[in-house]
Amino acid sequence: MEIYDQILFAPSDVAKELALRLKRIRKRKKLTQHQLASRSNVSYASLCRFEQTGLISLESFIKLSMELGVVDEIKNLFTKPVYTSIEEVINDTR
Repeated sequence: MEIYDQILFAPSDVAKELALRLKRIRKRKKLTQHQLASRSNVSYASLCRFEQTGLISLESFIKLSMELGVVDEIKNLFTKPVYTSIEEVINDTR
């Protein structure tokens, strides 16, 4: 499933895909849910809900990403503009 394919998938599908990706990273690092929750200062219940449904606060998502060592990927979101017209290029006021 491609996370950026907005035409075919609902926001909940994108959230679930992100949850699955973080879960895979957690397992690759051999961390239990309890360990990750404790280390990241995210409640165990929030982590469990996130891994099952994709629902979590942005702050908790960032905390988990920091603990798993992937926060730089979040910090780099939206840093490269994607233009759909020449007008957008002209109006870009970086």
